[in-house]
Amino acid sequence: MTCELHLRLIVSSDSSLPVPVGLRYDTADPYAVHATFHTGAEETVEWVFARDLLAEGLHRPTGTGDVRVWPSRSHGPGVVCIALGSPEGEALLEAPARVLESFLKRTDTAVPPGTEHRHINVENLTNFLNTVRRSND
Repeated sequence: MTCELHLRLIVSSDSSLPVPVGLRYDTADPYAVHATFHTGAEETVEWVFARDLLAEGLHRPTGTGDVRVWPSRSHGPGVVCIALGSPEGEALLEAPARVLESFLKRTDTAVPPGTEHRHINVENLTNFLNTVRRSND
């Protein structure tokens, strides 16, 4: 399942830029939400978030290190802040809470929280791990 939305990249205390983002959830990867940030005409940046991190961030501050998520009352109604950090830099984004919540509810319908382990294809995981091991040998 997918969701297209616009986040706001916070540039300064009084300036922001729109960033189109595509969210994707695949029941074959039940713990993750994949995000494609469209940063230019043909440029994208890919991030993978823990689904439960995004869900918890709708209600309270969560996350450490490279990804932090929290609801914001000071930045307007219905906003979730997402702070991303990498060796290339840091970004603070604002997401519309209702759109994010709606998307996450659809993922919960497909794979209820706590049942993710039932959706993991062990054969595919074993093949992937064997491929990684062979490439490291």
